[in-house]
Amino acid sequence: MIDYSKMLSQKIVNIKPSGIRKFFDLLNEAKDVVGLTVGQPDFETPWHISEQAIKSIQNGKTYYTANSGLSSLREGISAYLERRFNLNYDPEDEVIVTVGGSEAIDVSLRALIDPGDEVILPLPAFVCYEPIIELCGGKPVIINTKAENKFRLTAQELKEAITPKTKLLVLPFPNNPTGAILDENDLEEIAKVLRPTNIAVLSDEIYAELTYGRKHKSIANIEGMRERTIIASGFSKAYAMTGWRLGYIAAPREITAQMYKIHQYGIMCAPTASQFAGLEAINHGDEDIEYMKSHYNRRRILLLDGLRDLGFECFEPEGAFYLFPKITDGSITSEAFCEKLLHEAGVAIVPGTAFGECGEGYARLSYAYSVQHIEKALDRIEKFMKNR
Repeated sequence: MIDYSKMLSQKIVNIKPSGIRKFFDLLNEAKDVVGLTVGQPDFETPWHISEQAIKSIQNGKTYYTANSGLSSLREGISAYLERRFNLNYDPEDEVIVTVGGSEAIDVSLRALIDPGDEVILPLPAFVCYEPIIELCGGKPVIINTKAENKFRLTAQELKEAITPKTKLLVLPFPNNPTGAILDENDLEEIAKVLRPTNIAVLSDEIYAELTYGRKHKSIANIEGMRERTIIASGFSKAYAMTGWRLGYIAAPREITAQMYKIHQYGIMCAPTASQFAGLEAINHGDEDIEYMKSHYNRRRILLLDGLRDLGFECFEPEGAFYLFPKITDGSITSEAFCEKLLHEAGVAIVPGTAFGECGEGYARLSYAYSVQHIEKALDRIEKFMKNR
């Protein structure tokens, strides 16, 4: 009889499953549900992007690319970063094409963290950072961001969290699940804290194109920050390319040289057809970004106003495509509220605790859905609240 408790890695066994996945399992069992759960554009990938992938297959381009990606795609990413965000990275050795933004995050953390290193992580945030830090043997040092600060990391909070063991700061902004951003003043204050240190920054900028009322600013733009910053990003959100699994890293060559080894041995290269699609997106997709963002902005306002009209407290998010309203007064947990809403009203939202314990009392609602879909959800939520 095999004893799996002795066979399996205890490090893996001790990792908690995703809180998002737990709620999606409940969702799959329900019927007639209006979901506001998925962080995925409801737009199809623009045809001119998909067409280039199809052509690449038709033309027999089904081979491995260079480990770091097609040179033309890396050149395109470099030109895009300069055109859109005034960032300069050498496509030869400072850009790596990855299998989605998820691999970019994983490779970045593994390249930097040794056992015992401390990594400062502002929460609420996407679910992957903390488990990967732990898998690397690092220690997550959690900063619970606050609604009164619009869920932004403050320089004072950062300063208080730093110890001699601090190796890295994760900056997950624009933020999933809150929609919070960091503006230039925020970044300048954070940079003042970091400049005298040897602390690196992992800046997850997957939602950089989805900001409303202001343009995204990367911490790599701030004096003294580029040389310590890794930018992890990808094509999923800006171009509606989630299933293509295409991302990238941009960082100083001293860091990418080490990331390259992890990527080379673990992945080989991103899918070739996806890379040709990405090349078309990065070179000719600016108008697609603006078109989809204008629709997200309309939906953002609709859902925000609708929730406020129903009595929910919700700060106005300035990035990504999520709202993070306060849904309970403490008389019921976020998870219990979301389960009741699902079973009694047929509306699915994600408990805030899926993104960190400080998410208790809140929930994430995605507005990456059609106006009609959002309106239907709001109607059901209104009836649910009247019957409570």
